[in-house]
Amino acid sequence: MQMSLGHLPRQHAHVTAIPRRSCCKLSVRAVAATERELAPQQVSKPAPHGRLYNFAAGPAVLPVEVLEEAQEGLLNWKGSGTSVMEMSHRGKEFSSIIHQAEQDLRSLLNIPDNYQVLFLQGGASTAFANVPLNLTKAGDSVDQIVTGSWSKKAAEEAKKYCKVNVAAKGDNKHIPEQKSWKLQKQAKYVHYCDNETIQGVEFKSVPDVGEKLLVADMSSNFCSKPVDVSKYGLIYAGAQKNIGPSGVTVYIIRDDLVGHAREETPATLDFKVMEGSMYNTPPCWAIYMCGLVFNHMLRNGGIEAMKKTNDAKAKILYDAIDKSDGFYVNPIAPANRSNMNVPFTIPMSQELEAVFVKEAAAAGMVQLKGHRSVGGMRASIYNSMPVEGVQQLVDFMKKFAETHQQAHWTQPM
Repeated sequence: MQMSLGHLPRQHAHVTAIPRRSCCKLSVRAVAATERELAPQQVSKPAPHGRLYNFAAGPAVLPVEVLEEAQEGLLNWKGSGTSVMEMSHRGKEFSSIIHQAEQDLRSLLNIPDNYQVLFLQGGASTAFANVPLNLTKAGDSVDQIVTGSWSKKAAEEAKKYCKVNVAAKGDNKHIPEQKSWKLQKQAKYVHYCDNETIQGVEFKSVPDVGEKLLVADMSSNFCSKPVDVSKYGLIYAGAQKNIGPSGVTVYIIRDDLVGHAREETPATLDFKVMEGSMYNTPPCWAIYMCGLVFNHMLRNGGIEAMKKTNDAKAKILYDAIDKSDGFYVNPIAPANRSNMNVPFTIPMSQELEAVFVKEAAAAGMVQLKGHRSVGGMRASIYNSMPVEGVQQLVDFMKKFAETHQQAHWTQPM
């Protein structure tokens, strides 16, 4: 039997509630015991600059080395006499910055020459509109795969500009098998979200849609694993998860798809107008930061190294959940579990979840509260989250579970 999450707001009615035990309630004594028994947490070696382990879903953690490099150039970038935030976006200094950022991204993902790279504003949510505005005409149909909150929002936005066929719809726990997808022959493209940040559902391979044009929102797992760009017509990703601060969205789009925007498309949403990312003032600082992250990744083994580390971190965390004798639960089908966003609950008590978040923060691990539509906890373990951070979280989880599996419970009324 599924129980609602009670005190948690339900802005998104489609989100499946997580089962909880209704046979007992945590006593006030047991909840209060946490502060007495867990307060003196053993915190591992302090992070540089007094930083905490930040498990936020976005804006998210960035590499300390990148932040240090940005700090050094903040007042006077490479002897130019100005900050990146002050220099002209059309000057030679910033031209070199954006050019290098693009080249490093191309190297990381082996982007073919017949694809353009754009650094635009508006977040990935803007792509929900500019993709159909550029790739369809009025009356055209598109296929949308809905596996969670963000792909649902993308489908809803696309309906304003074209006919939308929801070819497959998941239950926020599983990705529907491809053989069940109802793709339309006349669809202009197939759109999906490669990783659902809120639900923690991730595609582990590229969907096989035959000769159809494939469009992907990769905002929350961009640059976390190798991608065969040639299998896509368009990839877009907000930067604030894995590659930089908020404010810039990366588009990778095949040349032949540029130049077909509808007449009513705003100039800043027209891929042809925005070629080169210089039609208007771009988000210079955010692009600069992305460039530093790309270079940092190249210096540290590239995408393959990121994938290896991300696999290891995810295994550490999921193992801790799965081996907790049901104290912690992750509701996602194992084959579809995200390497980036790991939601989990404590089925015996929502009150205990609040204690968990509070005590974890006191122990140096912040932003673990789950999304308001799902509840529980969520650990976002993007590229820049070190293995040590995940291990500290797991150590805390084990101690927390040991303490409260021995707690006293009141009987149901």
